[in-house]
Amino acid sequence: MEHISALLQQLRQRLAQPSSDAAGFRQISLPVSDALSDDLLAWLAAQSTFPQFYWRHRDEQEEAAVCGALRQFSDVAAAQAFIAANPAARVWGLTAFDGSSCLFLPRLAWLRRDNCTSLTLNLFTENASATADWLATLAPATPIAPLRTTVEAVEHRPDAAGWAQMLQQALTAIAAGRLEKVVLARNSRLTLTQPPSAPALMAASRRVNHRCYHFMLRFSARSAFLGSSPERLYLRDGRHLLTEALAGTVANDGDDVRAQRLAQWLLDDRKNQHENLLVVDDICQRLQGGVSALDVQPPEVLRLRKVQHLRRRISGQLQAADDAECLQRLQPTAAVAGLPRRAARVFIAAHEPVTRGWYAGCAGYLSAGRAEFCVALRSCQIDDDSLQLYAGAGIVSGSDPQQEWRELDNKAAALRSLLQPESTAADAAD
Repeated sequence: MEHISALLQQLRQRLAQPSSDAAGFRQISLPVSDALSDDLLAWLAAQSTFPQFYWRHRDEQEEAAVCGALRQFSDVAAAQAFIAANPAARVWGLTAFDGSSCLFLPRLAWLRRDNCTSLTLNLFTENASATADWLATLAPATPIAPLRTTVEAVEHRPDAAGWAQMLQQALTAIAAGRLEKVVLARNSRLTLTQPPSAPALMAASRRVNHRCYHFMLRFSARSAFLGSSPERLYLRDGRHLLTEALAGTVANDGDDVRAQRLAQWLLDDRKNQHENLLVVDDICQRLQGGVSALDVQPPEVLRLRKVQHLRRRISGQLQAADDAECLQRLQPTAAVAGLPRRAARVFIAAHEPVTRGWYAGCAGYLSAGRAEFCVALRSCQIDDDSLQLYAGAGIVSGSDPQQEWRELDNKAAALRSLLQPESTAADAAD
């Protein structure tokens, strides 16, 4: 078993050795042959250098913890240009619903994939001494303390009455033919008894929200955006593209028989099938001209802790391995914005009382050979003792305000239930 502290010492020794590389970007990587004894999230939480990004794949075969910013990028094209000039680089972070980005090349990256772990130091040769000083500031991993905060007050924006009014405006626009579908979001501002630990909330969510991508970007010790999302935006492996339509929702149940009945209802329900097929058609149309041989799989039900979703997987071959183009074509999907996309976004900007920020954007990484992003759902923004929790619902003809409000509660419970007992959370939401 290897400890992170011992590997960091090896890295400092490698850094002290003379390098024959010309001045410029380079990497020092250490393979970790045995199982790593330290938890990557716990190690990341112990560091005082920011930004920090944590990522765990929904299939659990990939996990990353990165920190420090050697380069920062406010848009995907700039990050992609850097990678083109430095093909070994991997850039991590978020892109917002409105398309702005917070992406960075980390100083240090831990990556675990298929039980193989590597430690990579990114540096510019001319700054090697400063890099050595920075490595010396890194702290050993310590256990993450459990969450020690509770909810004092909740403010929904919009509230239930405002939600019903906004949904009725959407249904009017749909009936008039201005929209086919629009995804409306609710922001719930939770005032807490004390500032929550973002890593502790991430660890708690990771324990119970299975079959989800777990992501966290810490901007500082008291500010972070994190979530546990079931939805892949896309995976690009070379020029092979995988994406999906995740739309249509029903509650889950702890009893397997009742959960199966709900799942079958979801598969048979015309409204949910229509909502999902709208997303499928939109994705296929957006990919036209950039992807060949598109294949759409039959519908399946994804069972999560609180809800179940209707999903269709979509694959194809890209004309070019261009992540900026993939994001431009796919983000935001009809599953988080609506159709037509431009009209839906105009409606959202005009009617939602709070800007979405990172919510309904995406989280993940870019590299020359491979890129993957999840949609930033089931997510929250932490700032000191305030936590903003986001949830959305797809509105189509026939949508019911009360049913959609309950759907928001079910989705928000993926994170909110970690902060207080579920009965208390349900009472506060009434």
